[in-house]
Order: sequence, then C-alpha cells, then structure tokens
Amino acid sequence: MNRLFLYATLVTALIAPSHAQNKAKKTDPALAAGKASLARLDTVENWVKLFNGKDFTNWQGDTENYTIEDGVLICQAGAKTLETEKEYSDFAFKFEFKLTESGNNGLGIRVPPGGRAAYDGMELQILDHRGERYQKETTDGKSLSILKPWQVHGSIYGVMPAKTGYLRPLDEWNEQTVICIEDHVKVILNGAVILDAYLDDLTPGDLKEHPGLKQRSGHIQFAGHNDHVEFRNIHLADFSPSEPMPKVENDNVAPEGFSALFNGKDLDGWKGLAHKDANKRRALEGDELTEAQKIADEIMNEHWSVVDGILTYSGEGQSLCTAKNYGDFEFYIDWKIPPGADSGIYLRGTPQIQIWDPRDPTMKNDEMPDSVEDWIETYKTGRNLGSGGLWNNKRASNRPLVMADKVPGEWNTFLIRMVGDKVTIWLNGKLVVDRTELENYWDREGDRDIPLPRADQIELQHHGSDLYFKNLFIREIPY
Repeated sequence: MNRLFLYATLVTALIAPSHAQNKAKKTDPALAAGKASLARLDTVENWVKLFNGKDFTNWQGDTENYTIEDGVLICQAGAKTLETEKEYSDFAFKFEFKLTESGNNGLGIRVPPGGRAAYDGMELQILDHRGERYQKETTDGKSLSILKPWQVHGSIYGVMPAKTGYLRPLDEWNEQTVICIEDHVKVILNGAVILDAYLDDLTPGDLKEHPGLKQRSGHIQFAGHNDHVEFRNIHLADFSPSEPMPKVENDNVAPEGFSALFNGKDLDGWKGLAHKDANKRRALEGDELTEAQKIADEIMNEHWSVVDGILTYSGEGQSLCTAKNYGDFEFYIDWKIPPGADSGIYLRGTPQIQIWDPRDPTMKNDEMPDSVEDWIETYKTGRNLGSGGLWNNKRASNRPLVMADKVPGEWNTFLIRMVGDKVTIWLNGKLVVDRTELENYWDREGDRDIPLPRADQIELQHHGSDLYFKNLFIREIPY
C-alpha cells in the first residue's frame, strides 16, 4: 500500500471521530435549562394527584364529552372546557398528553369563573402545529405555516411564542410541566424549556387586551377546541404564599413544607463572608477561593455562636452566609436587636432588607436632638420608617409600607418571599413590601439594570451591632 495513502487514511480516521465528538458536545440550551429546572422539581414533596384515572373527582365542566379509559382522560371531538373545581394561584403542574394529527386543545391557567382562558386568564397552547391543517402550499410548491408565532404549542396564546422542535411523534406521549408563580411562567416540554416569561414585562403579540396577565388566581382548564386529545398523570404542587407567621411549636423546628437553615446547636450549613464585594467574591476560584473562605470561616467562628438555641453575633467580625445558594424561596426568620442596632438580610448576595431600631432618636455623638433641624438630620437615614424596606434601591421603592417593628429586645418575625427579582415581605404579620424589585447593588457601572444572579447566598448582615436570630426556615420555590 502506498505510504502516503496509508498516512492519509490514518489521519482521516483519527480526525473524523474528533469532529463527531466535538459536535456531540454541543449542548442544547433549552434542554440544559430544562434539566436544571427538572432537577429542582425533583426535590418538591407536595405533589398531589389531580386526576385519579377513574372519575372526575376534582374536576367540573364538560364531563359528558370527556371520557376516561384505562386511566386516560380523553377529550373527544366536540368537547368543550373541563376545569379544576378549585382555583389556584401559584403552582407547578405536570401532565402527559398525546395529540392527533393537527389536534388542538389548550391549558387554561388562572382562569376566573366563567372567564375566557385566552384573555381573562392565560391559555398555553396544546397543539400539533406541524399538522396539515395549519400548512399552506405556496405557488412554488413549498409548505408554509399559517400560524402566528404565539399559536405554536406551549405559547401563551396571543402573548408570547414558545420554542418549537420538541414535540414527539403523534403516537407517543409528551411530558409537560408548567411553573406558574407570581408573574413567572415557565413551560418545560419533554425536558426542554420552551417558554420562560415574566408577565409584568410582556406586551401581547396580538396587541389585544389580555387582563388575564394580571390575574393572580383561577381555575386550571383543558380548553377542548373540538379535537381528540388524550391526557394522563396529572399532578399539581401548590406554592401559594405561606401565612405571614409560621406555626412553630418548638424553636428551630421547621413547620411543614419548610427546612431549617439553623439547627439551634451549631453553625452547620453556614460559612463566613469570603469577600465584602459580591462581584469579587464570585470571581474567586481555586486556591484563592479556598484560602479566602478559610480565613472567613475563622472570623465567623470567632464572632458568631449559638447560645441557648439562639444564633448570636458579637457585633464584631463579618456577615454570616448560607453555605448553599438559593434562587426563588420563602424564608421565615426571627430576629432581635438591642436599642440603636443596625443590620439587614442580603438576598442572593445582594443588599438588603433593612433591620434597625426605628425608635432610636440619638445623634451619632449620643446626644439627644434639641432642634427640628437636628431631628431631620437624625432621621435622614429613614430608620424612623421601620425595618423591612429594600434600603439600597435607587429606582424602585426602598421603604416599608408601614412601621411594624416591636421594641428593641423583643423578637420580630419576617416572612420573605422572593420570585425572580421581586420581593414581598411581611414583618410581624403586616405586609411591609409588596412585590418590589430588588435592584442589583453590585452593578457599579450601570443604573442597577444588570439582572440579579439567579441564585446566590443569603447573608445576615454585620453592621457593628449585637444580633440575635432563631427559627430560620426556608421553602425553595421552583423556577
């Protein structure tokens, strides 16, 4: 054999697999995002079965033209709306469906009684958009879809289009999960995120009025639309807002649905602050990160301790951080401060929910104000407004709606709910912040318009005061 030919053959054989491997390594972003979302959903424990496979328990509406066979809910041709008996606000909803050629249905969410899914609530398309019914032959013999972008499967009808290419063949079951929490709607089809929307930021694609985008609760519906479509394995996990005050029988023992961040015994699950600047902290890696964290943990152990089941801070040192990062969540925390104290809670490493003494009238030199001007100077920080405000905001509101603090020395309770970049806070049972944007304090170059990190640590802020915490409970919300 010719040596040159043999060399070329060997080189080709070696290179070809390499090209194939490189091509195989390319990751589909929709599938990668879906994998991450489904992994978080795997930790959800409060799933309930909405369809028992036998009868219409939990459902109402057109129970004549929907039938049940072998555990499958069948929407027959000509059927209309079937909806849940209960109304739901925030939830994760998963189901399987199988389409017929050009089959059309819809998943209505947050639909008010008697309302239209597509406008008074929201309708997520369930549609074989590949079907012949939706194709038109052009003059040159090609096929062109007649559907609007927001009509393909998984889209919010009339509002936002979904990604295509993830429906299975007609004879196969599809798996779909819908996350609908506050203004966040995400659709995961067969492992791929095909829609990820924040309703407050949307302008409807059909330019029509969609009051349902502001609807915060309602029925879940299968919309019918006259075609044969099959459903099974229908489950829901409820993520409606929790009660502002937790039901706690014993300190540091989490209520149902929550996990304890503090065990009342030691600092397990916590770490020191590796760098005061979050951008620089996030950039740490390798040996540099290891060394910075080691020093931070030494400072933590010197100044943070557990005394009689209470997480206690000496007033010197640095902030205390969760070892784990959190994205969307609900967080209960009891806190107590001495007179004149100052602290806060960072969400996703970002300052901050303010904690301070609103009744402290003293000047920095500990003298009492003796003039109107001195009083104004004393309170220019806004502490007289109370705790709970997002104090570092510049554009969005930075103050609490009401002053709900107890006097220094008494225990206060926050319920903090974070979804996307919006924060809602209750202090001692009173709403003090209502779905307000937490701006990115660490965006030092722009106008706080760089998005927050999707997940990061929660921090208890050091501000030179003695601090006391207990009953730190968290419930992660899927996103």
